[in-house]
Amino acid sequence: DLFARRRQTELKHGRIAMLATMGYISPEITGKFPGYLSPSLGLKFADVPNGLAALSKVPTAGWGQILGYMAFCEISQDQSAGTAAAAGDFGWKVLTSADPAEKTKKLSAEIANGRLAMMAIIGMFFQDGLTGSAWGDWALYTASPLRAFESELGVQAPV
Repeated sequence: DLFARRRQTELKHGRIAMLATMGYISPEITGKFPGYLSPSLGLKFADVPNGLAALSKVPTAGWGQILGYMAFCEISQDQSAGTAAAAGDFGWKVLTSADPAEKTKKLSAEIANGRLAMMAIIGMFFQDGLTGSAWGDWALYTASPLRAFESELGVQAPV
């Protein structure tokens, strides 16, 4: 069924976006792990910048480990059509429930939160790409195309 496949994909993308959003926010709030990301290269976690700037700092072997783990997660459980995993139920009852009404409520909340997270991570990527920081002061970004008409009569300066 086409709808079931699209719902399965939406759940997966929503879960990835929720993890990505938390991964983007957490180092800003809680700080970074102590120690080394790559002892052989002398690269500490503290040396890796937040946001999109981190992409070029993580060693190739680190990206290989990330991609390997992602592949493991994809192939370690049967998610073919008709299985419980295809419907987003991996048997972890913290997020679901034995009560059908409660399970429906929790899974609906997960879909809504996943949709929000998809928009949030795209917004953070966009702002980081424009300003160099997902939390940057927009007033410092003077090259914004949104400022194209600031010199015109009747346009209010950013508040």
